[in-house]
Amino acid sequence: MKLKPGLEKEYEKRHAAIWPELVEMIHQQGVSNYSIYWDKDTNLLFAYQECSGDTTSQETDTVDPITQRWWDMMADIREVNPDNSPVTVPLQEVFHLD
Repeated sequence: MKLKPGLEKEYEKRHAAIWPELVEMIHQQGVSNYSIYWDKDTNLLFAYQECSGDTTSQETDTVDPITQRWWDMMADIREVNPDNSPVTVPLQEVFHLD
């Protein structure tokens, strides 16, 4: 994902006040250990989440109303698609160590 320039504090502020119903929805989708990292030189956001099922919290095919509201609220501070979902680039894992 990509954050719009100069909005990192606002991004952190909004996530510090994440809605309880969104947290519950993410957990119900089987997502745990969810972190987002920010590269200050590129404004890229890297999200990491462990998923027990076949989907992630970023699925756009079957988005729930709570997630859609969150995307709508965040649309002014990050790059988004026409439906306000964040522009994302899937990454291929090239190394893993347990």
